[in-house]
Amino acid sequence: MEINKLLQSYPRKRGKLAEEYKKIYTKHYKENRDGKTRVSSLSRRMEYWMHWKVAKSSSLESKTLELGGGTLNQLDFERTAVYDVVEPYEQLFQNSSNLAYVRNIYSDISEIENEKYDRIISVACLEHVEDLPEMVRLSTILLRPGGKMCVAIPNEGRFLWKFAYTMTTGREFKKRYGLDYETIMRYEHINTADEIEKILMYYFKNVKRSLLGISKDFAFYRYYECNTPRKRRCRW
Repeated sequence: MEINKLLQSYPRKRGKLAEEYKKIYTKHYKENRDGKTRVSSLSRRMEYWMHWKVAKSSSLESKTLELGGGTLNQLDFERTAVYDVVEPYEQLFQNSSNLAYVRNIYSDISEIENEKYDRIISVACLEHVEDLPEMVRLSTILLRPGGKMCVAIPNEGRFLWKFAYTMTTGREFKKRYGLDYETIMRYEHINTADEIEKILMYYFKNVKRSLLGISKDFAFYRYYECNTPRKRRCRW
């Protein structure tokens, strides 16, 4: 998709979940994030690659903002001098033992004022964001000079990623609830990995990509390290 057409496709809106999905949604989402079932525990171990890649960019002195902090499990992999979080879904983090290491929690990135961060990080978040270009644009403004944005995402939209979740989490979900897991995935993942990459490259001059796999088609996850915002495009 041409970049202008892609940008014009935002903000995106999710459809409505049927009642039978709503009833189990929060329980399933939390168990999946926490690795509470056999398959989600295996998936969580696979996801460690994303957490490790992001954590490698940290230092004890860093001032960090995490987008989509979820259950705050990134803090199992790193500690920094200042750690702020954007997470609108309070049920995910309210009982987390890592809350003690968080300075501020915001429900939206637009709430943050008078702050500059060394790092803005995200693990398995950007595929969920309804107005992704705006989140990335605001991130560039919140970075200090020389700061970087570090993003890890599932390889949504490519063959191996869909095959993997269909044969694992999808089967477990069908067995437990008698429902189609693809409905949950299409509700949750409204941005593909390729779209995320294009938006990062639109707002940053330097974007480095790593894969857990051998190619874009045959990879489970991607990692991006971005710096040097394109100020004119970011409307600084």
